[in-house]
Amino acid sequence: MHQEIDIELDALAKGVVDAAFKVHKALGPGLLESAYQACMEIELERRGVPFAVQELLPISYEGVRIEGAYRIDLLVGGKLVVELKAVEKLLPVHQAQILTYLRLTGLRLGLLINFNAPLIKDGIKRIAL
Repeated sequence: MHQEIDIELDALAKGVVDAAFKVHKALGPGLLESAYQACMEIELERRGVPFAVQELLPISYEGVRIEGAYRIDLLVGGKLVVELKAVEKLLPVHQAQILTYLRLTGLRLGLLINFNAPLIKDGIKRIAL
């Protein structure tokens, strides 16, 4: 059974979703992921939301630590994993990616945001452990 997400983490997630709505409204679908990422960074910065970009995530394989095996698109407030996509549709592998990031970091909440959705609300998936 999942524990409730705390108020602060939920507020971070809502702020990121609001930022994604604003970016999508301004740009629409059809651009590269890197364009949406740059605009999300601008929007989060303007809102005073703390975040890290392309946060390196090491893994361990048979006792060997492998640095930088994964990169989290945005790590918001040190506790929210945000993975940005610009794909035709979200696939199960995209959700699996967020779940893996959550397990590897020990964090509880992630957002998967696909900016190529005609309606951004249909392109946002909230994933909790």
